[in-house]
Amino acid sequence: MTNILKNGLTFLETKLLAHASSEIEYRQDGLADNAQTVKATFGKTDIEIGEGDGFKVQSFVWDFLIGVDSLGFLPDVGDCIIADGQTYEVMNLPGEGCWRFTSHTRKMVRIHTREI
Repeated sequence: MTNILKNGLTFLETKLLAHASSEIEYRQDGLADNAQTVKATFGKTDIEIGEGDGFKVQSFVWDFLIGVDSLGFLPDVGDCIIADGQTYEVMNLPGEGCWRFTSHTRKMVRIHTREI
C-alpha cells in the first residue's frame, strides 16, 4: 500500500523549492573557493534563552530551507550563506545543533544562521 501522506509531503517539498525559493550562495567553511549556488526558502526560528537569574531573552535566527540533494553534504557551523546581499553564518542552537531535517523524508534541511 502506498503512503499517500509521504507522497504528498514529498510533492509539497519539491513545489516549495521550485516556486517559493531564491538562489543563494552557500560557502563551506565560509570560503569563496568552496561556494556553490543553490535554491533556498527563507524561514526563521524563535528562540528563548534563559539567563539563569530568572530573566529570559527572546530572539530569532534566520533559517534557510535547502534540498539535501542540491547541497550534496550536510551543513556545518562556520559555513556561510550569501542571500540578497547579506551574509549569514551557520550557527548552533542550544540543544538542536546547526540544522535539522524538515520532515521524516529527509529531503530538505532547515539551516540555522545569524546575520553577520
